[in-house]
Amino acid sequence: MKIIELLKEKRGVSFEFFPPKNQKDKDILLETARELSGYNPIFVSVTHGASGYQNAQKPPIEYTKETVLELKNTLKLNVMAHLTCIAHTKDELLEFLSFYRKNDIDNILALRGDIPKNGERRGCTHAKELIELIKEHFDEEFCIGVAAYPEGHPESPNMEWEIKYFKQKVEAGASFAITQMFFDNSYYYEFLDLCHKANIDIPIIPGIMPITNIKQISKFASMCGATIPSYITDALENLSEEDVIKKGVEIAINQCEDLIKNGVRHIHFYTLNRSKATLNILKALKL
Repeated sequence: MKIIELLKEKRGVSFEFFPPKNQKDKDILLETARELSGYNPIFVSVTHGASGYQNAQKPPIEYTKETVLELKNTLKLNVMAHLTCIAHTKDELLEFLSFYRKNDIDNILALRGDIPKNGERRGCTHAKELIELIKEHFDEEFCIGVAAYPEGHPESPNMEWEIKYFKQKVEAGASFAITQMFFDNSYYYEFLDLCHKANIDIPIIPGIMPITNIKQISKFASMCGATIPSYITDALENLSEEDVIKKGVEIAINQCEDLIKNGVRHIHFYTLNRSKATLNILKALKL
């Protein structure tokens, strides 16, 4: 079912997974998805395999396609496939979209993707062009989501530029957005205010990543331009691995409680294919 229709109807949560490359990781993913499915997610999303899949036995997109169908057919979840465009030709992109359409996948997260190390840009240069491609060939068959950057994309010179290009994606046909991770809610609220002033009125779902490994999360944050406030890094300093997870969950609970108190109806969790931290957050929130 199209995500935008579900967002209009009810409050809820959603979860992001990444495609596993072997049977062991696949078993972990399916168990995680089963546990989280008890919270009746509005949707789950599957990332477009890219970095980390260069030496895989199959093209990265094949792992994504397999995972999308596994979650849809085995667990009966409403699945959104991530699709990055910069490293694929337009013919390849249309082939992927046709595959999803034939398999009754209604939702696509349209992304540019990381620029290849060789600098080659094979298909669409920006997510906006991918959205236009989808609209041209599939009209209203897909519900299209996009990424939002509350602190600005790492390549954005300022927030004025960020809002300008975000609006272009909306005008091209995006129905909703999911933010990159953020740890200070003021960035999200300020981003919503900028969008309101720019007459952008699509749902913008906050993306929350529980901190379970400070080194790993710091790397992810630097890649997407997110700031980890000093009060968080100070709180996690010198803690054991177990205590980092507990404190990270506590921080995420407080963050989500504040979002809900301020009227947020939907929260998207970056799970890293593990359920424990997200389950603890959901239990505390009594969602």
